[in-house]
Amino acid sequence: MQPRTPLLCVLLSQVLMLTSAEGLDCTPGFQQKVFHIDQPAEFIKDQAILNLTFSDCKGNDKLRYEVSSPYFKVNNDGSLVALRNITAVGKTLFVHARTPHAEDMAELVIVGGKDIQGSLQVVDSDRPEGSKFRLTGKGVDQEPKGIFRINENTGSVSVTRTLDRETIATYQLFVETTDVNGKTLEGPVPLEVIVIDQNDNRPIFREGPYIGHVMEGSPTGTTVMRMTAFDADDPATDNALLRYNIRQQTPDKPSPNMFYIDPEKGDIVTVVSPALLDRETLENPKYELIIEAQDMAGLDVGLTGTATATIMIDDKNDHSPKFTKKEFQATVEEGAVGVIVNLTVEDKDDPTTGAWRAAYTIINGNPGQSFEIHTNPQTNEGMLSVVKPLDYEISAFHTLLIKVENEDPLVPDVSYGPSSTATVHITVLDVNEGPVFYPDPMMVTKRENISVGSVLLTVNATDPDSLQHQTIRYSVYKDPAGWLNINPINGTVDTRAVLDRESPFVHNSVYTALFLAIDSGNPPATGTGTLLITLEDVNDNAPFIYPTVAEVCDDAKNLSVVILGASDKDLHPNTDPFKFEIHKQAVPDKVWKISKINNTHALVSLFQNLNKANYHLPIMVTDSGKPPMTNITDLRVQVCSCKNSKVDCNAAGDLHFSVTSVLLLSLFSLACL
Repeated sequence: MQPRTPLLCVLLSQVLMLTSAEGLDCTPGFQQKVFHIDQPAEFIKDQAILNLTFSDCKGNDKLRYEVSSPYFKVNNDGSLVALRNITAVGKTLFVHARTPHAEDMAELVIVGGKDIQGSLQVVDSDRPEGSKFRLTGKGVDQEPKGIFRINENTGSVSVTRTLDRETIATYQLFVETTDVNGKTLEGPVPLEVIVIDQNDNRPIFREGPYIGHVMEGSPTGTTVMRMTAFDADDPATDNALLRYNIRQQTPDKPSPNMFYIDPEKGDIVTVVSPALLDRETLENPKYELIIEAQDMAGLDVGLTGTATATIMIDDKNDHSPKFTKKEFQATVEEGAVGVIVNLTVEDKDDPTTGAWRAAYTIINGNPGQSFEIHTNPQTNEGMLSVVKPLDYEISAFHTLLIKVENEDPLVPDVSYGPSSTATVHITVLDVNEGPVFYPDPMMVTKRENISVGSVLLTVNATDPDSLQHQTIRYSVYKDPAGWLNINPINGTVDTRAVLDRESPFVHNSVYTALFLAIDSGNPPATGTGTLLITLEDVNDNAPFIYPTVAEVCDDAKNLSVVILGASDKDLHPNTDPFKFEIHKQAVPDKVWKISKINNTHALVSLFQNLNKANYHLPIMVTDSGKPPMTNITDLRVQVCSCKNSKVDCNAAGDLHFSVTSVLLLSLFSLACL
């Protein structure tokens, strides 16, 4: 009989519970799947209970057994034994056998056993009478609550619902005994429940899409990419031990096995020779691989998951561009610009890369930089353009030497050959060009008012078409004032009217006219020349005064009448200073006087008040030209009645201007000069 042991010693530290199992269809396995055992009074430690026979049909290499109860084990010879003395284990036990080639499960039915499947019988033969067991911890009175429960009288710990190891792998429980009043007698002692993993999760590829690149011509064994899957099962078991393989390759040319995947690491590498990994000869430079991950270390019984790996064969610049022709021809009219010819090339490299895109260079025949060449990004053609107009009379033919290269450098074992250069022959077509005036614009300076028929200059236009020996005729194109003639044969320009600097057609003393030169070609060509005539000023405009009307009150205390201003259309020195005078032969003395204010203004005033009437005062103003010019203008002065703040000029005529208004107007004019 075993000695009595306190609860702390008899309570196991771990309970292994197998909560779910899958029936696996496999021909090899247990020879007997169900066993019936009578419940003994006690299972004795290390005493054989029964013998199990399992075969994987391949020698049972690496055979392993797992028992659903932690109190039993299966020895290598297949014998089931208890790990300690125990009185009750429930109604059913399960034994799981596994090799790299097969696995199976046997069921052991305990006849007469109590319904405590998935339970632990806690035994303490020395506990006080009337004491009870109490269970606490996560899964009992802590979330998730109610998963485990204990029979308070027998100490049997049972599971109330299916456990999921991937949610919670272990539970830490505590068992204690209490008296009838709930007072703790012994404990609490820990009880660890470990949930045994079942292979109920497939491998999952979680990091897609999976896209890899490998350069064409890469050596055998070049790593392309790594594919790894995740398995939620216990990583310490084969349930999460993954193996990788390639299920399918599309396309399957030039070899159905272009790639290999490391079964353990998931590295995809090339397995064909560099010569077969040629992007230009492949049916499709994109491969799609169906990658499979299988748990159980790749055994047939393992669960699988798949993903697609896309592998792009990248281009390298192993083909130089080549002109489709050795020589190209082009024609262009002289004076024209723009594209004259498209140069075509061939390149076997990938059109989306710099290994295909062409770069053209003119290496000879373009000293004047009249030509440029650019690449058409869609067609890869070289667009040769004239950017500076060509002159047939200088050169009717041009020969260019052009080379083509790629944007990316060539690989070391490839070089540019003779086909990477081409010659372009350009023929310039003669065009009837218009005559050209020289100089243009033409400029001449003349005094205004020169006599009609005076010769201004002889224009000169030449024909660029020197090889055609054409004649030129001249004509007036634009002559706004109608002042000019031109001899159609020799180009002599003379006047047919007086030139006037003060004309509205003259701007800043310059008169502009346009002439045409027309050659005798078929059809004729025309050139335009500009003539700028600078007109020197002559004192041909007399000055004039303003204002010419003024008002004054008949009883004004201030005898000032008006401030006069003078202006002249001519230029200095033919304008101010102006001389202001009263034409004395027409008015009596000692009535009016005029006083100079500055070079352009004078003050008219009275010696005494006058009766209400209209008066005409002749004002003579003279400019400073040599010889000077004089102008006499009547200043009309209205003497009005100004009483009680009312101005009455009726008797003086129809004008109604106060003397104050006139003075203010005159002062404003003075201030604006």
